[in-house]
Amino acid sequence: MQTLHPQGVAVPAIGFGTARFDSNDRCQRAVEIALDLGYRHVDTAQMYGTEPAVGAAIADSDVQREDVFLTTKLDSGNRSRDRVLSSTRESLDALGTAYVDLLLIHAPNRSVSHAETLRAMNELQRDGLVRHVGVSNFSVDQLREAIELSSTPILTNQVEYNPHHGQAALLAYCLDTDVLLTAYSPLDVGAVSNNDTLRAIGNRYGKTPAQVAIRWLVQQPLVSAIPKAGRRSHIAENLDVFDYELSPDEMRRIFAGAGGLPEDLAARIGDEPGRSG
Repeated sequence: MQTLHPQGVAVPAIGFGTARFDSNDRCQRAVEIALDLGYRHVDTAQMYGTEPAVGAAIADSDVQREDVFLTTKLDSGNRSRDRVLSSTRESLDALGTAYVDLLLIHAPNRSVSHAETLRAMNELQRDGLVRHVGVSNFSVDQLREAIELSSTPILTNQVEYNPHHGQAALLAYCLDTDVLLTAYSPLDVGAVSNNDTLRAIGNRYGKTPAQVAIRWLVQQPLVSAIPKAGRRSHIAENLDVFDYELSPDEMRRIFAGAGGLPEDLAARIGDEPGRSG
């Protein structure tokens, strides 16, 4: 597994997403398969209802807890200081762990100030219950505000990012600030399978459109992807993307379908590998 190192923190380039499972049993089995195949980053959220399944899968796995980069997110109703502190402890109980590697604000919510939420998240860090903090679904301006408000670094902004949904402005800002861009829905809920450009590129390498989509993401500096799958074959397929590299022309063709890429950012992406391991 390749890793990224935003702010010197090692984060696996590909994680396993757990949104939209129709049962905890299916989620637990999928996470168990993912860990067995080599995934070492698991993403969950209070809103998903999958924390107990994720915790059970990690507990039943041969993989040690300290070898798993575990992320969860605060639900929209858990943004006040008291609810940040209490709901995170509830999440830790559900996950069966003493800490999470990353706690995110799931989405902007002005009913409680980001300042209050982030102060509470920073408090959890000081207590050792959370190692890193971040945000999700934040715009560039909202991310800038979060960076200013948090007393510790914002490690990531988790947003929808795939060959059908570009994030050029956010990517540029993340590169400027050494913030990881975590791509959820990297396969556009399966829609990338019908993308003719991805299929044509994949034929050259013996890869599926889904594998090309994930490769396109993780080949960009400071971008990780968290695909979700239920079948063992698809879980394995999504991880099998590190044995080839897309050409600059192929990268540009995919970017074109995602809204294009400014020339200055294209040069930076070409110059910065952004990963190691």
